[in-house]
Order: sequence, then structure tokens, then C-alpha cells
Amino acid sequence: MVESQAPVLEMLWESREPGHTLGSRFGFSDGAAAGRWVAGTLDKHWGVRIDSCERIVMSAGNALAWVATPSGRLLAKWSVVPGIFPHLAETARLTSWLHERGLPVSAPVAARDGRLQIEVDGVSIGVQREIVGGLLDTADSGQVRAAGAVLARLQQELAAYPDAGRLPGAAGPFPPLADRITGWLDSSAGHLPPAARDTLRGLVAAAPADRSARQLVHFDFRSANILWHRGEIAAILDFEEARHEHRIVDLARAAVLLGTRYHDWGPVPAAVHAEFRAGYESERVLTPAEADWLDILLLWQCLAMVPAGDDPTGWGPAALSRLPRP
Repeated sequence: MVESQAPVLEMLWESREPGHTLGSRFGFSDGAAAGRWVAGTLDKHWGVRIDSCERIVMSAGNALAWVATPSGRLLAKWSVVPGIFPHLAETARLTSWLHERGLPVSAPVAARDGRLQIEVDGVSIGVQREIVGGLLDTADSGQVRAAGAVLARLQQELAAYPDAGRLPGAAGPFPPLADRITGWLDSSAGHLPPAARDTLRGLVAAAPADRSARQLVHFDFRSANILWHRGEIAAILDFEEARHEHRIVDLARAAVLLGTRYHDWGPVPAAVHAEFRAGYESERVLTPAEADWLDILLLWQCLAMVPAGDDPTGWGPAALSRLPRP
């Protein structure tokens, strides 16, 4: 690596000093040492010469480095949490498969030995090419509708993934949706207004039978993980939360969390939910039972975001606005 200034160090969402975090979590004395390690690792295992390591962003046990190379900018992402190393290898294989199927994803770059994710020096690391784009803007109805359509296509492809059984949640039994929601109401919703809890409980009691099968879904489909460029979705990022779940739960969760970013976890208006659903149904029309469940799940997901204490971003009012008017 050509010697240059040390990479800029940042935290993705935590309020911690990045230099201290780089040492305490990742074992580097400073940014320059981390940059040298990234350069050496990519040279040895990917055969890539690094001109500079420009930026390192950290989140929990993960770090992401932006590096410049003669053939373009790359991203190197590594984890120091051994318990998730097998899952990272599986999601790398999944992302590569989706890329081959034509989905807009950030495909991993294979190492010299063909592996998409390698374990070295006590970490699990993968490399991707940088994709140009800005985070999805939920104030733009065209972007929201396009995101809904892409989610429908993504779910359709994930349903066909041949190695889905290797990802979390493949084994049953699965509690019915009604049991899951009433269990949540009984255990985790005590801080919510009684009218909200009673309304959700009543909607669940009157809901149609839960007959839809679970499948592999993204489960973290939101602005922070969606890039938009030149009038289209450029990339769906971060499949680390991929798991088996109902399509309709994935859709409801995505609609509710669509506007969330690293430091902004506020709700989007109900009109955004509707636009997102319209985009989704332009690719896959919901069954009548799914449509009934979607309204229930949207309310559940909104209520689940309401904090027990201070609510600076307004999740409470947003959730209560979804209650049927008397």
C-alpha cells in the first residue's frame, strides 16, 4: 500500500470514540495500523494492490473499510464475532447467487482460492466493489414505489434459493402469527395505551387463518440498506439479518422501517406505507387474506417501535394514527 494519511475513523450509529473502539474491539493501535492490515490481507488473499485505505466505519463487532485500488474502489468488511462467522459465509453465498439471478445486490468478490468470505487473523472478512448511489429517499414517491417492487422481486427469488435451509429459522415449528402477536401483547406492550393493545388484540382475534408458509427473506429492507442511482434501485445491501419468515411480515416490517437510517430512526407517514405497498403489488398482488393480515402487521410493527420512555422521533403518535377512528 502506498503510504498516505491514516484512514478517517467513524462510528456508524454508536456514540463512542472511534479511535478507542478500533483498539478495544478490533485490536489496532491506530487507523494507520488497521489500514496496513487491510492492505496486507487483500494483497495476500485477493491479489489486490491497495493504493490507500480511506475510511473505516465501525458498528458493534463489524468494521467496513473503503479502499482505493488501480481498478477502482473496494469495500472490505470484517467481523470479530466468531459466533456469526458461519452465517456470514452463507450470506456471501446467497448474495452471489442473487447477483447471478440479476438482482441489484453488492456481490462479493471471490478471493484467490475462490472463497467469498474468509477467516484470517481471528476475523471473517469479505470484499465487495463500491456501488455508486445515495440512500433511498422516502420523500420521493417514485423511489418508494420502486423499492416496493424490488422487494417483491427479491422475495420471489429468495423463495427459490436452493440453499435456504442453511440460513436461520429453516427448522420449525413456527408459532402462528396470532400467537406471536398476542404473546408480544402479553409480555412487551404494557407501556402502550390500553386502547391500542385492545384494538390490536381484537384485530388478531378476527383475522383469517394464518396459512402462508415461511420462506427466506431479507428482514432489514430499509433506507440504510438501499441505494438509489440514476432513476433506479442500484443495490440492496446487508443480508446479515436474512432469515425464514412470512413474506407479509417482511413486507410490513420493511414498510414501517423504510425511512430509518444510521442516526435517524423516525417513522414514515402512512402515505409512504401505501406507496410502498402499491409498488410491491405491481409485481405481486396480495391475496385477500394477506391484505387483511398486512393491516394488522403494520399496526403491530408500528406499536413495537414505540419506546417505553422518551419518544423523540414520534413513533407513538405515528402508531396511534393507525388505530381505527371511532
